[in-house]
Amino acid sequence: MTKNILVPIDGSPLSRRALRHALEEFPDASITVLHVVDLFEPGYGAYPDFETSYEPLMGSEEWYERAEEVSEHLFEDAQELAAEYDSEISTTSDIGDPKRIIVDFAAEEEIDHIVLGAHGRRKEERPVFGTIAELVARRATVPVTLIR
Repeated sequence: MTKNILVPIDGSPLSRRALRHALEEFPDASITVLHVVDLFEPGYGAYPDFETSYEPLMGSEEWYERAEEVSEHLFEDAQELAAEYDSEISTTSDIGDPKRIIVDFAAEEEIDHIVLGAHGRRKEERPVFGTIAELVARRATVPVTLIR
């Protein structure tokens, strides 16, 4: 029986679909929503129009504030979606390499299943599976459901 589900989100439609899938398929499980701010692409998925190359400067106090603001916004959206299913979710965020953090988090927190969007890029930019989804699926020690 699946008890602990991890749903990484990035603000893309597929990450939202992944959360919806987890809420529908695992109504009795504990669902944790994880947002990883990628050091090299902090606006990836969530806000493609947000310019991250110049301001705020990566690593500055303003950069960390912006990263926290993005995570909070994504978590508010996730909480609203969970409320539609009369469910509660827990949320957490981290900064770093999403591929590594998702796999490590799943191992450290005794996650039974990972549900994530196959990619976060816009339609014209994306391959069939994104590198994050592919590497998580290969390296995770638990079942992974990729949502397309």
